[in-house]
Amino acid sequence: MQYMLIYKETDAQFAEREDPEKAGPYWGAWTAYIGAIAQAGVMVSGNGLQGPHAATTIRVRDGRREVQDGPYADAKEQLGGYVIVEAPDLDAALEWAARAPSAAYASVEVRPVLPPPAP
Repeated sequence: MQYMLIYKETDAQFAEREDPEKAGPYWGAWTAYIGAIAQAGVMVSGNGLQGPHAATTIRVRDGRREVQDGPYADAKEQLGGYVIVEAPDLDAALEWAARAPSAAYASVEVRPVLPPPAP
């Protein structure tokens, strides 16, 4: 079964990505983690995302588009990236999620991926 591991990060961690003194350890931890998932052969796909400052949110209300810069929710944690893994069960997916760097300072949400719809 496939599971999406949704990595959440705080503003402080997004800032570490760009900080010359902190970027090395930040990216090193993520590179090691993603490398372990890939080496285990469970990674289906995934991507990191630019920070919330690069987001655009759109809604359609009464037939009119409403466009807003940035994420809609003012939350302590924002979406930082995701990986889809092939795991035998939820417990195995949770094991991979618990190893993510963001599990120690923010959170990782795990969701089963829906199968493709029948034709």
